[in-house]
Amino acid sequence: MNRYLLSSALAALALATPAAVSAQPLPAPVIAVVNLDQIFGTCTQCSVANTQLQAQGAALQSRAQTLANQIDAEARAIQPLANAIPAGGQPDAALAARIQGFQQMQQNADREVSAERERIQRNIAYVRQQIGQRIQPAITTVMQQRGATVVMDRAGLITASPTLDITPAVLAIVNQNNTPLNINAPPPQQQPAAAPTPAQPQPQPNRPRPQGR
Repeated sequence: MNRYLLSSALAALALATPAAVSAQPLPAPVIAVVNLDQIFGTCTQCSVANTQLQAQGAALQSRAQTLANQIDAEARAIQPLANAIPAGGQPDAALAARIQGFQQMQQNADREVSAERERIQRNIAYVRQQIGQRIQPAITTVMQQRGATVVMDRAGLITASPTLDITPAVLAIVNQNNTPLNINAPPPQQQPAAAPTPAQPQPQPNRPRPQGR
């Protein structure tokens, strides 16, 4: 084989090597299954946090019922006064102010309940975020211990063999962390106020030029 043919063969081999490497079959996956819902609901600190969140929800429900009773009582008190207004007539100043106050009461109640409901929803998401930060390293540890290469959530499966379930092992590691979960999410960040648009200079009126003599 002359030098030219040898160089061509080596070049062809170099080009073919990456394709051969990329074509190698992947190893068979070692699958494990974890029940994330079970961990979220039953880990020691999860149960404590869930109880506290349920108390927040119960307090909101009680407050909403109190506000609804107040609004209903005021509506029942105003209704006969409104019915006494002659057809085509207008309420007097006192009744008009009371009706306006009733409408304001409704708006304030809606704002209060909506704001508290949003706050509790942020708290729930914040707690789940903290739990997730504890679950992930626990899963990694169990994967290494069991030789798993893939972990799937039980909620996304139709069925799986119980021998693949690593939930108890992951739960045991999560429960080793006795630090209480923070059930109060930080307040949402306020968007910075837009900078005021600089005032545009006003065009100066054209002044008449003095006439030359």
